[in-house]
Amino acid sequence: MSDANTSAIIKQLESIVGSQYTLIDPVKKQPFTQGFRFGSGDALAVVKPATLVEIWRVLSVCVKHDMAIIMQAANTGLTGGSTPNGDDYDRDLVIINTMRLDDIQLIDNAKQIIGFPGSTLFGLEDTLAPYGREPHSVIGSSCIGASIVGGVCNNSGGALVQRGPAYTELALYAEVDEKGELKLVNNLGIELGSSPEEILSNLESKNYSQADIQQTDKLASDHEYHHRVREVDAATPARFNNDGRRLHEASGCAGKLAVFAVRLDTYPTENKQVFYIGSNDASVFEKIRREMLSTFKNLPVSGEYLHRDCYAVSKKYGKDTFLVIEKLGSKYIPKMFNLKRTVDRFADKLTFLPAKMSDRIMQYLSYLWPNHLPKRMEQYHAQYQHHWIVEMSGEGISEAKAYLEQFFAANEGSYFECTPEEGEKAILHRFVAGGAIGRYHVMKRKDVGPMMTVDVALRRNEQAWFEELPPEIDNLIDAKFYYGHLFCHVMHQNYVLKKGVDAKQLKQKILASFDARGAEYPAEHNVGHEYAAKPTLKSFYKAIDPTNTFNPGIGKTSKRRNWSEQ
Repeated sequence: MSDANTSAIIKQLESIVGSQYTLIDPVKKQPFTQGFRFGSGDALAVVKPATLVEIWRVLSVCVKHDMAIIMQAANTGLTGGSTPNGDDYDRDLVIINTMRLDDIQLIDNAKQIIGFPGSTLFGLEDTLAPYGREPHSVIGSSCIGASIVGGVCNNSGGALVQRGPAYTELALYAEVDEKGELKLVNNLGIELGSSPEEILSNLESKNYSQADIQQTDKLASDHEYHHRVREVDAATPARFNNDGRRLHEASGCAGKLAVFAVRLDTYPTENKQVFYIGSNDASVFEKIRREMLSTFKNLPVSGEYLHRDCYAVSKKYGKDTFLVIEKLGSKYIPKMFNLKRTVDRFADKLTFLPAKMSDRIMQYLSYLWPNHLPKRMEQYHAQYQHHWIVEMSGEGISEAKAYLEQFFAANEGSYFECTPEEGEKAILHRFVAGGAIGRYHVMKRKDVGPMMTVDVALRRNEQAWFEELPPEIDNLIDAKFYYGHLFCHVMHQNYVLKKGVDAKQLKQKILASFDARGAEYPAEHNVGHEYAAKPTLKSFYKAIDPTNTFNPGIGKTSKRRNWSEQ
C-alpha cells in the first residue's frame, strides 16, 4: 500500500476514534503487538474504540481497504492468538483493542448478562455479587484479567466443574461474507432495530424493553456438561477446542468474527467449602476423581491441581500478583498491567536496562513481604508432591467430608478443611501460577532456554494423568511446572527448556505422544501460533470467515491468504 493510501486510512481511523486512540508509534503499539508470552509482529495501527458504533465504523474502513483485522481484548492469552505473528502478512493489518468497552448489562433479574467485548471476569464477578449470582467462570484459569468475550471465542473451560466450556448461541457479531461485504448479525435474542448502527446504538444505550428480549430455546451455556464430565469411562476428553458440539457462531470462533456482545447464563451463589488434599501418589487423585464424579449426588464446584514444584514457583514468583488481588482487589489488576507496560516502554528506550524491567522491579519488591501462605498449606507443600484444591457447595460439603474421611483411612495422603481465609488463599495461589511461571522465566532467562506450554485435554477414562516423560525428552528440560483442572482432565503443562534446545521440535514430540493416547490439544487456550487448527476447526473458521479477514494469524504458515488450504 502506498504511503499516501496509508496516510489516508490512518486519518479515517483517527476521525472515528480520535488521534489519541489511534496508535501508530511503534513504542505505543508494543503492548498490543506483543503477546503475553508468545507472538509479536507489527500492525499499521492499533485502534481503541470507545463505542460499539466506533468498532463498526473502524471495521468498515478496514474491510473497504482490504485490511486484515485482529480483534483484541485483554491480550492475556498464552498462545499469541490475539497479536500479530511476524511481519510477513499479505496485507496491512489493524488491531482493534476493545478494552474501553467494558459494559455488562443484566437481564431477567441478573439470571443472564450481556457482556461487551472489553468486559472481564473480574468485572462480572463484582457486578453479580449484589444479586447473589456468579458467572460461568472465575478469575481466569491460566491468565489474570481474561475477558468474557475472549472466553466464549476460545471455548475456555474455566475452573468450574459443573458448567463446562464458555458457550452461547446468543451473540451480536460482524462477519465478512464470500463477496467481501461486512455484515452485522444480531443473534442476541433482543429486538434492537434494523440497521447496524441503530442496533449497536440501542444496545449500548440499553434502549430496549423487557418485551424486546425474546424467549428462545437457544443456549446461553453448556447445559450438557454436568452429565458429560460424569462419564469417567468414556474414551474421549470432556472438553476441548476442536469439539464440534460446541462450535457455534461466536462460540469457538477464536477471533474469526468481530464479536460486539454475548448473552450468558449466571448461577446462584451457594455456601462453599474448600478441601485441601495432598498425596505423593498420582493414582490416589485419579481414584478420588473417578469416585466423586461417578458416585456423588452433588458435583464438585471446582478441583484445581497444583504440583509441588508449581506450588513453589507460584509462591515465590506470583507473590506480588497474589498480594495485589488480595489487598487491593481484582479491579486493580488492569491498572497494574498498565503501569507495567509504561515502565517497560521507558526501560526499552534505555538499552543498558534488561528486558521486562517491570517484572524485575516487582519481583525484588515482593521479597520485602513476609510469607503470604497459610501454615497448613506450607506443611502440605513440604509433605506432598501433589496438591488438589477441591471446592464443594450445599449438600456436597457433607458428602465430600464423609467420603474423604473414609477414603484417607485406607489410602495414602491426607486432607484438611480450609477456613474461609485458607480457602480463598489456596484458590488465589493456584490462579497466579500462570503468571508466576512467566516471571520465573524472565528472572532465569540468562541461564535457561525458551519456555514452552502444553494445554491438553486427556481422555475421561485416562488413568495415567500425571505426565512421565521419557529420558530423551526429560533431559532437555530444565524445569517442569504442572497445574490444571483435574476433574475435567484438562492439564496446563509448562516447560522451561535447557539452553540450545529447539522448542518447536520438542513440542511436536510431546504432542505426538498425546496423539497416541487419544488426548486433544489445545484444551482451552485455542489455536494461534503454538497450535495448528485441526480439520473440524478449519472448516468452522472457513465457514464463518471465508475471506480470512479476521485474525489471519490462525493457521498462518506462509503469505498465502487462504489459510484453509495450508
